[in-house]
Amino acid sequence: MKIKLASYVVVLFTILSCNAQTKKLSLEPKNGKAIAVFAEGCFWCSEHVFEAVVGVDEAVSGYSGGSMKNPSYEEVGSNRTGHAEAVAVYYDPKIVSFKELVDVFFASQDPTTPNQQGPDKGSSYRSIAFYKNASEKKIIEDKIKELTANKVFANPIVTEVKPVMAFYAAEDYHQDYVKINPNQPYVKGVSVPRYNKFKKTYKGKLKPNH
Repeated sequence: MKIKLASYVVVLFTILSCNAQTKKLSLEPKNGKAIAVFAEGCFWCSEHVFEAVVGVDEAVSGYSGGSMKNPSYEEVGSNRTGHAEAVAVYYDPKIVSFKELVDVFFASQDPTTPNQQGPDKGSSYRSIAFYKNASEKKIIEDKIKELTANKVFANPIVTEVKPVMAFYAAEDYHQDYVKINPNQPYVKGVSVPRYNKFKKTYKGKLKPNH
């Protein structure tokens, strides 16, 4: 589980008692927009990263990759549901391509650490690139081959490449977490530094003042 102060945990459980619902989202594109799903550790961090990309309308924190229906944060965090913390990225394919989002995915994490991302450990924090069709699968696999050939990472990439079956939006208090809670210790100590590191390496277009 992510690092949190005791006082924050008390507040969290208070919120949970008020809103502990997750819901399955449709992954069918609408109005010319598209949806991609990625898991790369803490979804607070991932959401903040993807929403900074030009062409992305929204990133929703949630759970994917497992079999349990409507899993809760605690159930996923137990590492027994098969799910990973993930984000559903709503984007305009006329502005940003799936290939570019895959670039964002690999630029904003360490894909060589099995069941871990930074200080967060467990299968719910594993790296997964989800695909909807053969074209998306090839884009992901080609990117892994490129990164491996160029020795971008010192260790082998362990990212799973899986078809997306279902995505469950996380509880409301997880959404836009970094934006709403800029002074929360985990956000200041992990999320923001991770985003700043991403900004230094990513070559694509990012929204100003994000």
